[in-house]
Amino acid sequence: MFVLIVGAGRVGSAIATATLKAGHEVSVLDEDPISHERLDKELDISWEEAGGQFTVGTALEVEALKAAGIERADAFVASTDGDNTNLVIAQIAQRRFEVPKVYVRVMDPARASWYA
Repeated sequence: MFVLIVGAGRVGSAIATATLKAGHEVSVLDEDPISHERLDKELDISWEEAGGQFTVGTALEVEALKAAGIERADAFVASTDGDNTNLVIAQIAQRRFEVPKVYVRVMDPARASWYA
């Protein structure tokens, strides 16, 4: 399974590392190149040596999503620190790219229940 995760903060990097360790192909997209360091922390080798992909870019830009592999994603995780961003990119993944499984991190409880 190919999983694209947007956002390599604490949540995104934890999901990415666990998913890669479970044997899946994982690509991470984040606008901060330093966030790549979080992906290496729980591995004995580098993220790329373990088979992961990392792309620097803004998730609201379709070209960045394509560079990260959204066109072949089986699952998509929106885990940035912004609810609005997560909701928009999740809709892009689901509607434009028809990703079969889309998961969204929503931190505002009012929005979470409404979008559920």
